[in-house]
Amino acid sequence: MTYKTSSAIYRGIVPLSVTATFLSACSDSNTLEVPPAPPAPAPVPFQELYDQGVDRYLGEFTPMTSEEDGAGITQHTFGAGDGPLCLEGGEYTMATRDGSSDELMIFLEGGGACWSDLCAATPAAAPGMPTFGILNPADADNPAADFNVAYLPYCDGSVFSGDQNVDSDGDGTEDRFHRGLQNLSASVDVIARTYPSPSRILLTGNSAGGFGTDYALPLVRKLYPDTPIELINDSGVGISRPGLSAQLNEEWNAGAFVPASCDTCIGEDGHLTDLHKYQLEQDDNLRMGFMSTKQDTVIADFFVMIGGPAFEEQLIPEMQELEAAYPERFRSLIADGNTHTFIQAQFDLPVGGTTVRQWVVDMLGGTDDWVSVSD
Repeated sequence: MTYKTSSAIYRGIVPLSVTATFLSACSDSNTLEVPPAPPAPAPVPFQELYDQGVDRYLGEFTPMTSEEDGAGITQHTFGAGDGPLCLEGGEYTMATRDGSSDELMIFLEGGGACWSDLCAATPAAAPGMPTFGILNPADADNPAADFNVAYLPYCDGSVFSGDQNVDSDGDGTEDRFHRGLQNLSASVDVIARTYPSPSRILLTGNSAGGFGTDYALPLVRKLYPDTPIELINDSGVGISRPGLSAQLNEEWNAGAFVPASCDTCIGEDGHLTDLHKYQLEQDDNLRMGFMSTKQDTVIADFFVMIGGPAFEEQLIPEMQELEAAYPERFRSLIADGNTHTFIQAQFDLPVGGTTVRQWVVDMLGGTDDWVSVSD
């Protein structure tokens, strides 16, 4: 190591006085210590997805109007045209509601899906916010009753992931607008401006909104880099069939959500189990709770079209695999039967010796009582 205390030293000419001082400083009783190198910065969760452009619309859109409705809800509506849009070209709107705590719930609504083989999706975003199940602020036993709430209606047909306009009838005019990524990004921007410093985020949704939690996660993490996230995916847990997930990503132009480095994030069987593993591996400030019935007819029969028994046969080992990979941060709730969604429609359904509500209470409470349950 060279100590450069003068131009003479820099030229390799060391004056005697400097040499004496240096030798004195290096005596056994006064040894110079080189300070340790600063620690390397922690890796940024989902950086690969940001490099792929998944965050390309953050900061791009502002609501055309943000109006209070007199019942504590503020409605944020975006203009039609370029930017956020519903499946048939209508305006996109989302809502916020102030609570009394510093915690935040982001709720993604469900409503089908639309692609070239099957189009059965809610085509418009209704204003307002439901008030049942986990969204009910008047229910004293609701663990999220006092949370600030951001409610995202679903109307893009691409489970909040798409970035593609489609001419579905071949007449030369685009008539299907899969703008889920723009709707989601614009909404997350509104949320971050409205609630800039929550102590914790509950990111949840049902059906298409359950699938949507996968896509919302990296955007929410981008704007809330240090906030703990509890993710509850209700009935969109990623059980599919060979080829379908890849087809939807292509038709919706949603590939930026899947890291190029992860060859198995869309499995050969179509399942998204390894994508969920990737998310948990990337983000150690994240916990996941997944809910489904064993033979969910809406997913198994109508959309994935593999039938209830095949769905159950694949669902249970995939959930077990996720918990085995992340035993401290993943749990599942698997109910008997073939009904669809829980946290709004069946909040008090008994499952495995508890109820859906209590399972959510246990998750948010951070206790050892939060365990995987099944009928």
